[in-house]
Amino acid sequence: MNEKTPSDTDASQRKAEVERQAAKRAQRSAEQLRANLQRRKAQVRARREGHADETDGLPASGSPAAAEDASGAD
Repeated sequence: MNEKTPSDTDASQRKAEVERQAAKRAQRSAEQLRANLQRRKAQVRARREGHADETDGLPASGSPAAAEDASGAD
C-alpha cells in the first residue's frame, strides 16, 4: 500500500522542479533588489555631497549632441 505509483513519482518530480525554479526566481529577484538598493544609496550619497545626478534618460541612449555628430550634420 505504501508503494508509489509512476504517476506519484512523476508528480513529486514535477513538484520538486517547480520548487527549484521558484527558488531560482526568488534568488534572482533578491539580487536585483540588492543592486537597485545599492544604486539608490549611491544616488543619495552623491546628492548629499552636492553632486548632480548626471544621467539624462536612458544610459544607453547617449547624448543628443553625440547623435547629431554621428549623423554627419555639419
